[in-house]
Amino acid sequence: MSSSPVAVAEIVRSGVVEGHHYGSIVALDKDGEVDWSVGMVDEPVFPRSCNKPIQALGMLRAGLDLPPDLLALACASHSGESFHVEGVRRILAGAGLDESALQTPPDYPLDDQVREEIIRSGGGKEPITMNCSGKHAAMLATCVVNGWDTATYLAPDHPLQVGLAGTFAELTGEEVAYVATDGCGAPLLSASLVGLARAFRTLAVATEGDEARIAEAIRTHPENVSGTRRDELALLKAIPASIGKAGAESCYAVALPDGRAFALKCDDGAARVRPVLMAEALRRSGIDAEDGVDGAAVLRTGEFPLLGGGQPVGSIRASF
Repeated sequence: MSSSPVAVAEIVRSGVVEGHHYGSIVALDKDGEVDWSVGMVDEPVFPRSCNKPIQALGMLRAGLDLPPDLLALACASHSGESFHVEGVRRILAGAGLDESALQTPPDYPLDDQVREEIIRSGGGKEPITMNCSGKHAAMLATCVVNGWDTATYLAPDHPLQVGLAGTFAELTGEEVAYVATDGCGAPLLSASLVGLARAFRTLAVATEGDEARIAEAIRTHPENVSGTRRDELALLKAIPASIGKAGAESCYAVALPDGRAFALKCDDGAARVRPVLMAEALRRSGIDAEDGVDGAAVLRTGEFPLLGGGQPVGSIRASF
């Protein structure tokens, strides 16, 4: 395995390679062993929001009980569409709380269309429309179930966060090397890409217990995990029974029920190359050609045209 990121994508304009994206990618086989990899896959990184399904598992273990649609929202970096916002309110109301309890920083929705509608109507940034509000609402609900303080739920030494870190270390199979603060203010735990893929594999192959509940929530309500116009949704719809989660800084993890799993990170954090890399990783492992998979849809999620004068003149293409 390489000890540093490698060039994984080319930026091609009018037939000329004008730049590269560097990153790392790992694929696990059905037995959970490394099938192939490029770049740095065994050193700690911050998987950002890819951690959310694992954190949601920790919440279930701590006594949280949500229906599948709201459990999917607890795993989400949601787009801020109306059903996302109402779902967050339902999680909070079930715990006897309202959105004033959220400590997510005020933000606009991720979805361009929803954000523009809010701005046109004179609205502004709110904690509930921040993409991590589902996770935060679930964290608060978990605190209420256990009688833990809700004002300090983001502190790394809070009983909630200590428990979530334990679950995270168990599923990744690694000690947490670094703890940082994520964009939403919650503790951010490090893992290698191998460890991240291993954790998603554990969720995807589960047939019972809380792990299976997380996987089934993502499978049955993938639009709650992202949004109705997101590439993550298109990918999960194209691969039956798959689970997946994207994160900031160009992180992405996907796992199949047969045990195969993929995790990646682009070193420069460019969001545009994330789906390009995952589509190629799945193609390299032959997922797009398998029975029941909409291979054309899988490959479409990896298309990123470059424009010149408003017309396509090139693309970002995988190079690993």
